[in-house]
Amino acid sequence: LIQMGFCLEGLLIWQTLITLNLNLKIFVFKSLINTCTDGFTYDRRARQCIDIDECRTLPDPCRGDMQCVNQNGGYLCISRGLYSQSYARNTGPGPGPGPSYPIVSRSTPCILGYTLGADGTCVDVDECETESHQCNPTQVCINTAGGYTCSCTEGFWLVGGQCQDIDECRYGYCQQLCANVPGSYSCSCSPGFLNADSRTCQDVDECETNPCSHGCLNTYGSFMCTCDEGFELASDGTTCNDLDECSFSDFLCQHTCVNTPGSFSCVCPPGYYVYEDGRSCEDLNECESGNNTCTTAQVCFNFQGGYTCLGPLRCVPPYIELSDNQCMCSAENPACWERPFTVLYRHMDLSSGRSVPADIFQMQATTRYPGAFYIFQIKSGNEGREFYMRQTSNISATLVLARPIKGPKTIVLDLEMVTVNNVINFRGSSIIRLTIFVSEHPF
Repeated sequence: LIQMGFCLEGLLIWQTLITLNLNLKIFVFKSLINTCTDGFTYDRRARQCIDIDECRTLPDPCRGDMQCVNQNGGYLCISRGLYSQSYARNTGPGPGPGPSYPIVSRSTPCILGYTLGADGTCVDVDECETESHQCNPTQVCINTAGGYTCSCTEGFWLVGGQCQDIDECRYGYCQQLCANVPGSYSCSCSPGFLNADSRTCQDVDECETNPCSHGCLNTYGSFMCTCDEGFELASDGTTCNDLDECSFSDFLCQHTCVNTPGSFSCVCPPGYYVYEDGRSCEDLNECESGNNTCTTAQVCFNFQGGYTCLGPLRCVPPYIELSDNQCMCSAENPACWERPFTVLYRHMDLSSGRSVPADIFQMQATTRYPGAFYIFQIKSGNEGREFYMRQTSNISATLVLARPIKGPKTIVLDLEMVTVNNVINFRGSSIIRLTIFVSEHPF
């Protein structure tokens, strides 16, 4: 039993050693597998890492007309033309060309993206320079250590593996107007603005170039022309035309309106001057100013718009001169019995077209007799019936203008005052010879 026990114990120990040895082998195998880098695989028979031929194992590893060339630990995609020149140059006459890819030694020490240099060291392969990259025409190849990257050019961004144009106009790159172009954009400004920095717009002060004929007012993005007083802006918006103020109203001036550049002036007819308001016409009194042709023997009488020279009073017989402006016919003279006792000369002026009715002259008795009454009437000169007498009291009456009179015109009226006294059976009369000078104008 003791011997059998030792045998059983020895058997258990032996089985344990076998199990440990098997686990050690599995551990060593797994460790070897884990020590193979990318591009290599563990060969159980050779018990070492061997290169993976990606050109044979990967489906279509290179695109387009690129030739797949296996490398130790990786592969390269190069142009078929470069491949033929590089690897088929030393082939001589024989049974036929060799394979279309080089045979890479399993002992090549350089990894993917590097190549063995002349000094025996691994140097980086510039895929961008050798055009062995797979960047599309819209991308830029950037060489990196052991490889390369494909980047989009400025104005593009990578979307789904493709470089898409960036629409800068959507992101407010320009202040006003924006035009997108492939890979870039262009900014412009509205009329009246200046593109100073190719992005922002600055208001142009058009008034600095003096585009207006008169005044200029700069506005945001534009300008506005102004005109001096008496001018108006023309349809072109820059020049100014004279404003004809005289065409606005017939009442701008009392007589005649004369347009001038930017203004107007009022002109009065001869015998008048322009009043202080610049529009009204005021009579020029030639008799007071001395601007008349009357002699020393004459009397200057001024009326609206003119004057006249009155000669010395001459009484026609049987009248005799009683004063400078009155003639008398004596009651003792039988030739005077049927004539007015006195004739008094008076003068007045009247504006043409004066509004009616208008009281223009008043007469009254200077002497009152007990029991007498007076009758006032127009004896002569009223053929057109422009006037009538209106008695205002027992001893007075007023001459009324009933119809407008247009001048220039001179009218002579004999206004008679008849005195009646039934107590002493007396009837007599006196005359006022009124000369009216009607002006040519209504002022």
